[in-house]
Amino acid sequence: MQFHLNGFQPGDPDISPAATPARSDDMPEMVDVLIVGSGPAGLTLAAQLSAFPDIATRLVEAKAGPMQKGQADGVSCRSMEMFEAFGFAHKVMREAYWVNETTFWKSDQDAADQIIRTGRIQDVEDGLSEMPHVILNQARVHDMYLDVMQRSAHRLQPDYNRRLDSLTITPGDSHPVTATLSHRGENGSSGDVTETREIVKARYLVGCDGARSAVRGAMGLELKGDSANKAWGVMDVLAVTDFPDIRKKTLIQAAGSGALLIIPREGGYMARIYVEMETLGEGERVRNRNISLEDLIASAQQIFRPYTFEVKDTIWWSVYEIGQRLTDSFDNADEDSGTPLPSLFIAGDACHTHSPKAGQGMNVSMGDSFNLGWKLAAVLQGRSGADLLRSYSDERAAVARQLIAFDQEWTKILAEQSRDVGNTPKFQEYFVQHGRYTAGLSVRYAESMLTGPFTWQHLATGFDIGMRFHSAPVVRLADAKTMQLGHSIRADGRWRLFLFADDHDPSSDDSRLKHLCDFLETDPSSPVLAHTAAGEDQDAVIDIRGILQCEFLDINLGDLPAILRPSKGQFGLIDQEKAFCPDLKNAADIFDMRGIDRSAGCMVIVRPDQYVAHILPLDATAELSTFFRGFLLDRRNAG
Repeated sequence: MQFHLNGFQPGDPDISPAATPARSDDMPEMVDVLIVGSGPAGLTLAAQLSAFPDIATRLVEAKAGPMQKGQADGVSCRSMEMFEAFGFAHKVMREAYWVNETTFWKSDQDAADQIIRTGRIQDVEDGLSEMPHVILNQARVHDMYLDVMQRSAHRLQPDYNRRLDSLTITPGDSHPVTATLSHRGENGSSGDVTETREIVKARYLVGCDGARSAVRGAMGLELKGDSANKAWGVMDVLAVTDFPDIRKKTLIQAAGSGALLIIPREGGYMARIYVEMETLGEGERVRNRNISLEDLIASAQQIFRPYTFEVKDTIWWSVYEIGQRLTDSFDNADEDSGTPLPSLFIAGDACHTHSPKAGQGMNVSMGDSFNLGWKLAAVLQGRSGADLLRSYSDERAAVARQLIAFDQEWTKILAEQSRDVGNTPKFQEYFVQHGRYTAGLSVRYAESMLTGPFTWQHLATGFDIGMRFHSAPVVRLADAKTMQLGHSIRADGRWRLFLFADDHDPSSDDSRLKHLCDFLETDPSSPVLAHTAAGEDQDAVIDIRGILQCEFLDINLGDLPAILRPSKGQFGLIDQEKAFCPDLKNAADIFDMRGIDRSAGCMVIVRPDQYVAHILPLDATAELSTFFRGFLLDRRNAG
């Protein structure tokens, strides 16, 4: 990480200097963004917005305090890549259970009342991501986001005991959203519980308040879809068992007894058990069945036969019904009602619900907010027009539809196979085929103003346009540090322009890389000059990094174009961390690994949420400028 740019900063460099004035426990009359709900979607958004000292953000939560246990636990490879951008992936890796192998069990054809292992696979295919698939209590993920927020200049933290009562919209107002909150608190002298009303006006409000979202209701939207009429139980337990795969992610299908999924938990002893329970009647709710913890344990013991399963302690348990539901829109934009630009948004379970067994609920919810957060920041900071915000619903609703379709098929396969006895389970085949989906790496954004066409995809076949930027090892030229190129991306709202060099000496006049760098630094049509305000660092909006073909020993940083070693900050210090070389020592040549055209080189444009936006030839300067003009404002005269 980089710090000391504007002078020596003692202490923990992850703690930003506190903003002035300091945060107050009282709700302000006006904010830029009001977030309702402190689940994974709300905390991801709050953590991202907390990186911007000039954006006033508040997060309200109806509960009395942070989550302690239960709910989601699966963290996909893609989410781990995102956590790296927030700076806490290493903490998760140290603490979490790593899903290295998944095993499959099914009823024995020769003894239908017993189960046998039918397969075992590596959970994540080699080379798919530098990050593992891990399991960690959702509450601990929350803790890490809360830590990021607390270390920000705003010292942002949730405002607990605050329930949203109503919303009104005043079109044309600078802060068009008016939220009325009920605040429960204690009287300092008597200790009596009191409830007061608070009114907050916001430029934007985001509902991350779950499947029973008050924000969604105020927007006039509803979750639509079907229920599978199947009850499932889930329990986090400490158990004594002779089942051999209790510390592996395991799927079991027992004919006549149902399905069971084991998710080993962090710490080495605890396991989460999902167990198929009863079929519900049409329109029946699971609460009408009065299913008990003892019922869950008994069903699990039946499925585990001939192995024993003795629960010693239950940390958390719940019973739920499967349902896949989705809203029509994720914002309140409506041309017909005179609201062409959105001011209200919903994310996570507020706009899509599904079963937890696909392991995508928390991950997709966090992806929603990561998509929305940088767009809100760009608009609030005057870098983009408000029409950028319409892309959130378009992009994330498509992802949610894909999730619902996957979950419906997965649930159907589990239900069908639980009644059969066979050799190779269909659910095993389906799991293998969709490994990239469960790793969170199958999201592809369609062509739009933020995602270019596939015209030049052949220049970098390993960086799929519209999909997440697939990191690879490199050596940083300035200090010979071996690192992941993708780990140079932070959750700071900036665009990245990765310049992969052509086959000429980057300091020579024949170099396409050199000519492009000269254009970016001096040409009036350069997107760097057009979209960066006077007084800002050169990389404040578009962070440019060069990847050379030669070994790091064969070139000096001073031989590279100036834009790859820019002067920054109040002292004009040189940023030495913009240039990289292949990791040839470890036979990890990024040009080969990601299919970069060695002769021509290319530009890879990466969005602030780590998705590949476009690929262009090094000499396509006009196309580069046109692309950025599609969503960034000209700020060269802004001060």
